[in-house]
Amino acid sequence: MKKVITIILLSGAVLLIAIFLTIRGAFFPYTNEILGEEGSIPENPISELITIELGGLEQYILLRGSDQANPLLLWLHGGPGGAQMPLAHALDSQLEQEFVVVHWDQRGSGKSNHSGFDENTMTFDQFLSDANELVQYLKQRFHQDKIFLLGHSWGTQLGIELSKNYPDDFHAYIAVSQVVNHERATEIAHKWLQETISPDEAPDDFQLLNEIEIPASKHSEYRKLNRLTDKYGGSFDVSLIQLVRIAARAPEYNLRDYLRLLDGMNRGGGPMHRDGIMGGFNYMEQIPAIDIPVYFLIGNNDYNTPHQLVKEYFELLEAPQKELILFEHSAHTPFLAEPEKFSSTIINIKQQLFQNEQGENIYEQ
Repeated sequence: MKKVITIILLSGAVLLIAIFLTIRGAFFPYTNEILGEEGSIPENPISELITIELGGLEQYILLRGSDQANPLLLWLHGGPGGAQMPLAHALDSQLEQEFVVVHWDQRGSGKSNHSGFDENTMTFDQFLSDANELVQYLKQRFHQDKIFLLGHSWGTQLGIELSKNYPDDFHAYIAVSQVVNHERATEIAHKWLQETISPDEAPDDFQLLNEIEIPASKHSEYRKLNRLTDKYGGSFDVSLIQLVRIAARAPEYNLRDYLRLLDGMNRGGGPMHRDGIMGGFNYMEQIPAIDIPVYFLIGNNDYNTPHQLVKEYFELLEAPQKELILFEHSAHTPFLAEPEKFSSTIINIKQQLFQNEQGENIYEQ
């Protein structure tokens, strides 16, 4: 009897703790203080989790940096729906010493996937307009004429268009897993999977692969292909369990935000695929030149945005300065597979651009 009572009491305690954490999370998402060496507080840090109105919709941004006077780095996440904000606490510490890092949960993603969200507003033009509004807000608030722009996967579609249309707003464009040509990308991934999947060892996967309509223009077909690409090591560099463990520790997210994140990820780019938007890009033809420095960061094992396509685009693209940086041990997410190299690469890009031949810091002049 005592054992039963003890179990009941313990169960009740666990339930109360869970309820407390849920309530706390529901009302008190926050972002940690920025710390310097040995836990010291920098003189001019910023650590804010705020909402701003973009395109008539309240959207969340996270601003973190050890010095508000440092250059801005705007991160355009992948997806659509794949918010980067819940991973920032584990990945950005080096970057926050050199930049004010800005993470934005785009409309329909993460914290910006509001109850009753109208997915019909998920058009490319609307996303592009939202992004441009955010850039202007950041420039005005921090009194900076230019910022650094980083896009990952879907975010590179916004990034390449912003760079082309508004070159005066940016020091450089950093393309991580650049989208180049959707149709060719699915053809390359499909061919690689045919060579990778054994019909004897994985007959179900092999059959599924050969049932997929290529090029995978339909959202349903693209998702089937993407799941197989991921399963065989050509997309995400860490397991779903590892991603969940990282994201679950994000103070910026609460239980409701995680539910919103899952809902947005499940939706993905479906509304845009239905209109043929997601598959209609061929940047080799549409954007053969950009008027700012461009840096392509690509994983050697990436078959989501295939590395061979990025290399072809790099060779073709005209820019005042360009560089292709290969991550040998990465697929589609080098910031997860090789985080230290990734951060040091971004910092080196800043240092290269801000140093003239005499070694003077151009940014501070």
